[in-house]
Amino acid sequence: MTDNLKITETVKTAVDAIAEKKGLDIKVIDISNISIMADYFIIASGSNVNQIKAICDNLREKLGKTNVYPRHIEGNENTGWVLLDYTDVIIHIFDEESRTFYNLERIWSDGKDVAF
Repeated sequence: MTDNLKITETVKTAVDAIAEKKGLDIKVIDISNISIMADYFIIASGSNVNQIKAICDNLREKLGKTNVYPRHIEGNENTGWVLLDYTDVIIHIFDEESRTFYNLERIWSDGKDVAF
């Protein structure tokens, strides 16, 4: 399996895990041509702290089943923003207010929106 295929499968698994817990407004941005930090950002929202926690727990469980583990995690459901760093894929789970405030979609608008 090539690295690109593994990365694509990681993105697909992550998007499915977020959707399974009813994550809101899931966006996948390909940043591979504009940044060396990762190939993809996944951005999604949860409507409350319990949902954000459920989304993050489900991500870790589903990706862990594919032997993909976070290199680093920042924040928690109580901070309004959780970042899960899977090296090539960085996942941002926000509450709705924090997502609007930080507006990562605008900051990374040079990236390419990808449908999964």
